[in-house]
Amino acid sequence: MIIKRLYTYMLQRFLPLLLMTFFICLFIVLMQFLWKSIDELVGKGLEMKVIGELFMYAALTMVPTALPLAVLLASLMVFGNLGEKFELTAMKASGISLFRIMRPLIVLMLLIAIGAFFFQNNVLPVAQTKMWTLFFSIKQKSPEVEIPEKAFYDQIPNMNLYVDKKNAETGMLYGMIIYDLSRGIDNTRVILADSGQFNFTQDKSRLFLHLYSGEMFENMRDNSLGSSSQRYLPFRREHFMEKEVYFPFDANFNRMDEAGMRSQYIGQNITQLRHSIDSIGHQVDSIGNLYADELVHATYFGIRPRVDHVENGKPVYVERKEVALDSPLDIDSVFRSPNEVSAKSYITQALAKSKRQKQDFLYRSMILAEQAKLMRRHDIEMQRKFTLSFACIIFFFIGAPLGAIIKKGGIGTPLVISVLLFIVYFIFDNAGFKLARDGKLPVWEGIWLSSAVLLPLGVFLTYKAVGDSAVFNIDAYRNFFRRLIGRGAGRTLSLKEVRMTDVDTSEALSMLTEFITTAEADIRRINAKPALLRLVATPAPQLKTSLNQLIDYLSNSTDIYTINLLNQYPFNPTRRNLQSVVANTKALIERVGGKPIANTINSQSDEPDTP
Repeated sequence: MIIKRLYTYMLQRFLPLLLMTFFICLFIVLMQFLWKSIDELVGKGLEMKVIGELFMYAALTMVPTALPLAVLLASLMVFGNLGEKFELTAMKASGISLFRIMRPLIVLMLLIAIGAFFFQNNVLPVAQTKMWTLFFSIKQKSPEVEIPEKAFYDQIPNMNLYVDKKNAETGMLYGMIIYDLSRGIDNTRVILADSGQFNFTQDKSRLFLHLYSGEMFENMRDNSLGSSSQRYLPFRREHFMEKEVYFPFDANFNRMDEAGMRSQYIGQNITQLRHSIDSIGHQVDSIGNLYADELVHATYFGIRPRVDHVENGKPVYVERKEVALDSPLDIDSVFRSPNEVSAKSYITQALAKSKRQKQDFLYRSMILAEQAKLMRRHDIEMQRKFTLSFACIIFFFIGAPLGAIIKKGGIGTPLVISVLLFIVYFIFDNAGFKLARDGKLPVWEGIWLSSAVLLPLGVFLTYKAVGDSAVFNIDAYRNFFRRLIGRGAGRTLSLKEVRMTDVDTSEALSMLTEFITTAEADIRRINAKPALLRLVATPAPQLKTSLNQLIDYLSNSTDIYTINLLNQYPFNPTRRNLQSVVANTKALIERVGGKPIANTINSQSDEPDTP
């Protein structure tokens, strides 16, 4: 009963935050889409219905970007709040592990991952098809006529218009200069008018211009005649008090057909993508085999690589094994032609033929490269059907343990951490996509690169959170690396008030002598190595074991000087501190035995720690 209430409580804490963060993230990425496409939407006179429809489809296409970030942020906030209010500590004190606390949310994440897969496979292709079809239809719509003052306006096709001033209330334009380029730059028609007014025809397919008091100038060039026959061009000048001019200008919003976009990779599900990949692969193989067959059976120097003959009414092709020349081919004979003109002609023909063949091969390689790129784009889209689901699970196993570790609720710290992690994910995802698209990496490696980078982080954080390890304790990492290189914090041995055993002098000397013999042998072995190998050389594994046994035994000593010498030993003997270990051991032998020990290491082996 308590566990069921715990599961219900976790779901009640997580679901509202997930919905809130999802819609916030979706709004942010939707605003990014708006700012990127603002130039294509402004000034088109679009209805709110069309803009709302575009935004609805754009929101659906942005779900793969917003959902993983929302999962990360929500899990960080939930477990951060639980840790900050000590609810997580109380649950663990009751004997409930972190995995059991996360169990209902893990099941929820699995359901979300399954739903994300079906969304990517069934909903997203339709949404992307409709969004891009609508977006390209909006791009092709003619802009609204908003003519500025004292500036040339060129948004009307084949016309440049200058207006000195205009009346915003009546729409009347004054001081107009019109350049009509509909008949070509050579037949430009120039119209000057004191005033005028724009209107559209009833079907909004043409622009109607009513002009008052002006002149019109135009050339009377006939394009059917050659330019040489029109040395003197006829010219026409017309004065008018009132004139009506029509220009083709479609102001209607016309939707494109979705069939073309639906056949692209963005509008296909997994089954269709697999079929398209197989078709493109078969086409690439067919083209490649055709090109290879042409190269193999091409004729060089007038010699065919195969001999054709007919047997039993069927053509038989026999490959030519060897071609024997009656005499060696003399290339220099070309330059000894009867005259220089012939030699130059031969070389020019050979160069022209080589260039033609090179261009032909380049064109064929471009065809194959485009087909291979198209096949990779289909494969990328198919792989992305799975990455969203996996990304949601990874981000949950990053956010939940991280929130339990940092124990910071609210939206401040979780938001900063979420943005930083998502930036890392986005960078690797974008880099992997470009590498896969350009063929630098196999498609599956490029698309799954971001997941492969963040998966170890999720496993590490989950492991640390379950074990209540101090992930962000800098001192713990510093001590670990210092011990790893043998420079850990000093030992803190002291005189014992109660001793289980006493130190026997003969046994202590035996242990010290055996240890120093092993240490000196290691020094000689390391110094005998080449300089580069000496850098990575390590003492024998039993040396550390012997050192620990020695220190454990001598720690029962009643001599404070001996205890101080033991505190000078490192935790881990390495190549760098081995000389100091030997010197410290000699001092112990002198202290325990009462007489100095002779140096048994050859003078040529006494080298500095660093080569």
